[in-house]
Amino acid sequence: MAGKTFPNVLTVAGVDPSGGAGILADVKAMSALGAYACAVVAALTAQNTRAVTAVQPVPPEFLRAQLDTLFGDVRIDAAKIGMVGGRAAIAAVADGLAARGVAHLVLDPVMIAKSGAALLERDSVGALRERLLPLATVITPNLPEAGALLQRRAPETLKEMRAAAEALRELLTHAGARWVYLKGGHLSAGAATDLLFDGDRMIELTAPRIATRNTHGTGCTLSAALAALLPQSPDVPAAARAAKDYLTAALRRADELNVGSGHGPVFHFHRWWAAGGAASG
Repeated sequence: MAGKTFPNVLTVAGVDPSGGAGILADVKAMSALGAYACAVVAALTAQNTRAVTAVQPVPPEFLRAQLDTLFGDVRIDAAKIGMVGGRAAIAAVADGLAARGVAHLVLDPVMIAKSGAALLERDSVGALRERLLPLATVITPNLPEAGALLQRRAPETLKEMRAAAEALRELLTHAGARWVYLKGGHLSAGAATDLLFDGDRMIELTAPRIATRNTHGTGCTLSAALAALLPQSPDVPAAARAAKDYLTAALRRADELNVGSGHGPVFHFHRWWAAGGAASG
């Protein structure tokens, strides 16, 4: 008897050796949410919970070889693009994905690490806008990334977030992307409110703000969760709500982990690991 067909979901991103962000975080989130995770490595980093000390991009031709070889064998139902690198790498990823017409594509425009380190070359922002935005079903910028994409100051209030979401959607009007998921975690107070906007509906996704310093990789985790859930959900808003709920729960239990001395990771497997580390029966 044939069983359930689980979605195969691809992440194209960098490797964080501490496991809190990048590909390792993406694979954890996708696996936790019932998807089979595949990965194409776009960059290597020397990184821990405190800092990024070095970045080594993968050559564009090898990026394309990874994509071609994977797609030559594996059905990909959704993809997430995270940290990519320079203009040539962005072009290689864009060409490789555009040729395949992936049904659901989440673009997380990773530009700045939690530590403040730059993860996208300054002259590559235009290439990201020109080559990757047209492919996306959903883009998931945080507030500093929204400011960079719009070439303006980052939003500082919920009112400014709404205006930024509208401006980002205008940016996407001719690019073909349908949804903006603007993450409000950088707001200084109040609940953790994100905005989901398709040019018509402005949906507020609100959750309690969790008091924890273990927030490393929250953006990666949210976008990976969204990519995993899109093939399993009736529409983008349903997938976005479920992804937000998953991340909130992972943040709520993040302090149970003991990883590093800086901004530790969220608890990707909070539903399966019992409190205190003992496996649940």
